[in-house]
Amino acid sequence: MSRIGKLPIEVPKDVEINCEGSEVTVKGKFGTLQTTIPEIIEITHNENILNVLLKDNTKNFKSLHGLYRTLINNMVIGVSKQFELTLVLKGVGYRAAVDQTEITLNLGYSHPVKIEIPKPITIEVIQNTTINLKSCDKELLGLFASKIRSWRRPEPYKGKGILYKNEQIIRKVGKSGKSGKSGKSGKSGKK
Repeated sequence: MSRIGKLPIEVPKDVEINCEGSEVTVKGKFGTLQTTIPEIIEITHNENILNVLLKDNTKNFKSLHGLYRTLINNMVIGVSKQFELTLVLKGVGYRAAVDQTEITLNLGYSHPVKIEIPKPITIEVIQNTTINLKSCDKELLGLFASKIRSWRRPEPYKGKGILYKNEQIIRKVGKSGKSGKSGKSGKSGKK
């Protein structure tokens, strides 16, 4: 059996879990999440402990065991606590502003970049350069953060771009100027 799959999931008191066939629904104070699990996986629920069991113990299904245990655990954590990501804008004139349904980014282009915010994600902009993202859905949160980040990936020479909080960019050394040789030979090509 998978070592991760064997671990029990602790369910907080304010979280409700319904398992109907292959559909798993998790409700909490921050929202409702739903997923479909394969038929070879069985879920047992005793009071506040949830166990994910494998019906057929073959090599191909062992990896699914750990995967779906982690997905269900992320759903439980998301609806009870929420996941949070922080993006930092580094660059001259880089700033962000948020409306009710979209975020506007000024990233050095000739036009502002407007991105529509998906439903379960909430955004807060601090001092125009720090973006806090919160959601109960970890997968959707990561995808949206990478979509924002794709507009200005961090570059290794000056370190400018959209970075995750506490991300370290490995810096490269730029060109060092004249090396003494101009690259041309002293002879002219004419005879």
